[in-house]
Amino acid sequence: MKTHIRLGVNNTEYGNRAFVYEVEGLRQSETTDKLDNSIRKSGTVYITVPYARMNQEMRRITRMGGKIVSIKTLDNHSPVLSKTTNIKEKTKPMTQAKPHLDKKSVPVNTYRPKNPFIGKCLSSTELVREGGQGTVRHLIFDLSGSDLQYLEGQSIGIIPPGKDAKGKPHKLRLYSIASTRHGDNLDDKTVSLCVRRLEYNHPETGETIYGVCSSYLCDMEQGADVAITGPVGKEMLLPNDEDATIIMIATGTGIAPFRAFVWRMFKEREQNPDYQFKGLAWLFFGCAYTPNILYKEELEYLQREFPENFRITYAISREQKNKDGGKMYIQHRIQENAEELWKLIKKPNAHTYICGLKGMEDGIDEGMSAVTGQFDVDWSEYRKELKKENRWHVETY
Repeated sequence: MKTHIRLGVNNTEYGNRAFVYEVEGLRQSETTDKLDNSIRKSGTVYITVPYARMNQEMRRITRMGGKIVSIKTLDNHSPVLSKTTNIKEKTKPMTQAKPHLDKKSVPVNTYRPKNPFIGKCLSSTELVREGGQGTVRHLIFDLSGSDLQYLEGQSIGIIPPGKDAKGKPHKLRLYSIASTRHGDNLDDKTVSLCVRRLEYNHPETGETIYGVCSSYLCDMEQGADVAITGPVGKEMLLPNDEDATIIMIATGTGIAPFRAFVWRMFKEREQNPDYQFKGLAWLFFGCAYTPNILYKEELEYLQREFPENFRITYAISREQKNKDGGKMYIQHRIQENAEELWKLIKKPNAHTYICGLKGMEDGIDEGMSAVTGQFDVDWSEYRKELKKENRWHVETY
């Protein structure tokens, strides 16, 4: 029996290009039973796929137990892969090639401020536990019906409703994505954010001021519409090297991209047969109190499951002391571990990521300079070389 399935072609610049996948062996399983697609237990299935979704569809077919035996263009059916092709070798992540990233193919600005995608809030969960400081929400938005695809380390824009004091529509705010490309539900239809409500006292009046967009998101109810733009950003992308050393340094909601990294490395191994991380991931996370450790349970669970590959070091400023008796900030943890970090950073496939408060950068440089100076290495110049090699990634505010 042969079946032809036509998937909707998106309206991106590649939407007029489509390919036909000849697939064998799609089977019913616990995974495929949860999907909406028509699935045959045997025989051949022909699936028409728009260019922009080719790699995503390859991963979906692999998860369903299928084997792609050929790929042909829809118009002239010229073969792209032969039946003897090892499909696993051809199935690469959506935009990445080992060991470096092809930044030209990273999806950006699928939706712009003048024409945002209107998604819906599926859920909003408080991340700060009792005894913690402030409000941080984990929000999941539905992307069903959109063309929005993204990579770990990218951001999306949120446009809050209403107008500012000058009567103009509010401008968008950018937020780092806290989910992998598959989304928290692993169905490629959602995107997640980690949002802290901005709160400060006016320097002149002493009045408590709340952030416009952060308050809008933190107060959002399930089912509410939300205007989404993007994705944007190429600075914080995760390399596809399965043996890489990944050093992640975060404060507060700067944890967002690293949650996505860690999920991709360790939690979604079944969903990513073409990416099985075997290197070392070391997360440094700074916050005020233990209840403010965001995603604590899931991070520590993965650490227990992968003790040889995943390390976590906390800097809890109001509860821990540094070597001089002062508050323990994340730069102090970097200084404590600078010698070991230096050995790791020198590896040619090591990448360092910094996300969060801008103030921690000087402390990190100070700690690394103290160690590299022992080897007559100018840390400032060395860091510039790391940047040129695309191995030093910074996104601070």
